[in-house]
Amino acid sequence: MEIFLWSRAGIWAAAVFAFLVFEPNRHPEAARWDDPAVTRDLGFVTDVWARWDSVWFLRIAEHGYGSLDGTAAAFYPLYPASVSLVGRAFLGHYVLAGIIVSLAASLAAFVLLHDLAETKLGVEGAHRTVIYLAVFPMTLFLQAVYSEALFLLLTVAAFVLAERRRFGPAGLIAGLALLTRPAGLALLPALALIAWHSPDRRRGLANLAVAPLLFCLYPVYLWIDRGDPFAFARAQDVWTRHISYAGPFGGIWDGLRAGWAGVRQLVSGSHTTTYWPAVDGTDPMRVAAVNLEALAFLVLFAALTIVAWRRFGAPYGLFAALSLAIPLSVPSERWPLLSLPRFGLVVFPLFLALAALGGRPRVHVAIVSVSSVMLGVAIVQWSLWQWVA
Repeated sequence: MEIFLWSRAGIWAAAVFAFLVFEPNRHPEAARWDDPAVTRDLGFVTDVWARWDSVWFLRIAEHGYGSLDGTAAAFYPLYPASVSLVGRAFLGHYVLAGIIVSLAASLAAFVLLHDLAETKLGVEGAHRTVIYLAVFPMTLFLQAVYSEALFLLLTVAAFVLAERRRFGPAGLIAGLALLTRPAGLALLPALALIAWHSPDRRRGLANLAVAPLLFCLYPVYLWIDRGDPFAFARAQDVWTRHISYAGPFGGIWDGLRAGWAGVRQLVSGSHTTTYWPAVDGTDPMRVAAVNLEALAFLVLFAALTIVAWRRFGAPYGLFAALSLAIPLSVPSERWPLLSLPRFGLVVFPLFLALAALGGRPRVHVAIVSVSSVMLGVAIVQWSLWQWVA
């Protein structure tokens, strides 16, 4: 609880400070992505947490899917439905509602993850796990109007229930995770593996089958509302994502190519010659930096996945591997590893693995120091409508 409170308060204060001090440096095209009709609520103190995809979540929460274009279907319904419910209770303050939903889910996720980590790593290891989550560079999304906090809570809860052999509730929670983010698919094989090794595997697997059945409610709704049950899959086109015939290896290959182009770009020092196609007039040097950062996170996540598999067992390693494989299988043409650092935020076995490695004081200090610096940069970028993911 203490780590949650000081980390969320510190991040909130830093975001407000960055907004007030650096506001003249706000992205010149912010108005292109913003929608004041939904992101303006109680003033900058709350509104600073409504950026980028928050616009879509708030539109859905206020107006539903029917009045929006097909792009909205890419945002799965459980989080905006929760924001809609709380927002109506708060007399139409949907930004505030989104923050409250995210913070409440984050708090529950911190508590559950600490309890789970304590069974795997002991008291000190559990403490390190939640600290690393609290200062991870993308942890700011756990209090923004985004679905990360809710999804993290559901995935940790599903694992906790499955390890306690409560596969009925675990299947229900996994179904809710599927209704929150596409990466919920990664839960099913991992939970099935836990059920397979249980005393009554047949019953366990049967109980988990409720998860995909629950998800079917979403395409049925889209079929009734829009006449297209697979609108959620087609909506990804707006981010120029495409299914790679090589699966996750396609995304890895594209990420490596973009990373090498980034190295050449930075070495050249040129703001005119481009080694990777510039996006919307973005400075080639920034394109290089973003692609290299994403590639560095991919390498880190891959290494931590191996540690998680070896240290905590196949279900944890499999969940981490599949959570990475899903976005890597649909790379973006413009940014091959688009949003990968943010996707890693909700893969909780990565933080268990990091905590297992952070037992030595110097390693622990290095992890916290590097993460905190990168988090500070990310908060400033977020406040100024610079892309953070």
